Amino acid sequence: MAKATFHKSQRVFVKPVGTWALVEQVIPQWVKNVEEPLKVSYDCGLGRRFEAHELLSEQTVHKHQRPEDDEEDFLLEQWRIDRKLIKWRSTTMLGVDPNPATFPVIVTDDGDWGGWRVTGSEYDRDPHRIEHQARMIVHTPELLRIARRLADMAGAIPEDLPEEARQLASHCALILRHVYQSEEDAVAAAAE
Repeated sequence: MAKATFHKSQRVFVKPVGTWALVEQVIPQWVKNVEEPLKVSYDCGLGRRFEAHELLSEQTVHKHQRPEDDEEDFLLEQWRIDRKLIKWRSTTMLGVDPNPATFPVIVTDDGDWGGWRVTGSEYDRDPHRIEHQARMIVHTPELLRIARRLADMAGAIPEDLPEEARQLASHCALILRHVYQSEEDAVAAAAE
């Protein structure tokens, strides 16, 4: 049986999104002939329901327990660019790209496999663009951490930030919402 951990209109830190929000609705899941709800979820107006373990109260955060300490594994990852030998090219094309004889592969797994790569024909078409994309992708976890902290800061002290910083934080929160949106939420949003 479950009890509600948070109440309506309570300000909470939403860990998956990395921002502060108000609980708009407490949603118990009832089972027939049982006096207490089976589980309780919370609608914070962020596009999906959250479970209690995904939220932190202001009191918990203010007890020196920073929300950044509870970041998801994805945000703790360290991605890197690995260079692989080009096997599909003739020696006449090697002078075209910035890293002759190699192409970038983004490694997103500790086991040195898994990640992102392009086909040879795509790399040959525009090597500078692919190199740029590789650098952007490898810094994505770090940029998400920064966006999350900015959104958190704006949620915690909105009145102390200039308007431009609040707008940036709001945009960061939208990006984080999109990043953490599940497939079911994306399908529901597209249907609206």
